[in-house]
Amino acid sequence: MALTPTQLDDIAAARAAEHQTRRPTVPALEALLYQALPVLDHGFVRVVDYMGDDAAVVQAARVSYGRGTRAANEDRGLIRYLMRHWHSTPFEMCEIKYHVKLPIFIARQWIRHRTANVNEYSARYSILDREFYLPAPEQLAAQSSDNRQGRGAPLQGEEAARVLDLLRQDAMQTYDHYAWMLNEGAADTPADPGRQGLARELARMNLTLNTYTQWYWKTDLHNLFQFLRLRADAHAQYEIRAYAEVMLDTVQAWVPACHEAFLDYRMGAATFSAGMLGVVRRLLAGEPVAQPDSGLSKREWRELMETLGRPVA
Repeated sequence: MALTPTQLDDIAAARAAEHQTRRPTVPALEALLYQALPVLDHGFVRVVDYMGDDAAVVQAARVSYGRGTRAANEDRGLIRYLMRHWHSTPFEMCEIKYHVKLPIFIARQWIRHRTANVNEYSARYSILDREFYLPAPEQLAAQSSDNRQGRGAPLQGEEAARVLDLLRQDAMQTYDHYAWMLNEGAADTPADPGRQGLARELARMNLTLNTYTQWYWKTDLHNLFQFLRLRADAHAQYEIRAYAEVMLDTVQAWVPACHEAFLDYRMGAATFSAGMLGVVRRLLAGEPVAQPDSGLSKREWRELMETLGRPVA
């Protein structure tokens, strides 16, 4: 991730500014504020604003007039109760705004989470940078044989080198064509005063999906947890998971008690169907249970056994 001198100066100026406020602030998140936290090869995540803290969740749940005088362990216990019982509105009282730089194909996956306010860099008005995501060699994997949206073993040798070369060549070539069509003097493509150039809103359609875009993404804590539960999961696509893991670190700095409860009751928890729970009860009673007489499909039985750490017959 390379930031321009101007961008670095802007970040330094923002971090140097201080504002007096009566609003609650979180020192650990203040220390991260405005910093560009690197993700992938050219991407980043920056926290640019936030509202609320752990105490705001507690205050909303109790509908109290102030921040309260209860012991920290009582507040932690309430937050864990709210998370455990799937309460949502107290967590909606906290909000956070991120500045994210990410490949277009990840942005299109990310935007499926429709519970945020988003403003993306517009290639109708501005020229996109000559920056593309190129996977690390260990991420150049074949299609999974048993998961239509997953990866299998990494590509090896000449095939891996050829794929990486094609990704680089295609991205560079389409950007060169993009710059030529614009005729606005982009890097390595001087403007031709004899040509008018194509409109930016049309020239952009030629770019590859690994081109980087940027956006501001603002959401509340409840919906951020919904995003992270799916995208920080081990089954999520590697590239979006890389962003989610960095964001999860910012949540730990911001609302540590909520973060702890989220890890325990969402990321580290398992959900059983009524049929699965029935099988667990039978097993606890000492009854031998096999898949044919369990009432579960083969897939559901396999998932249950894997969750319980038992061999799949």
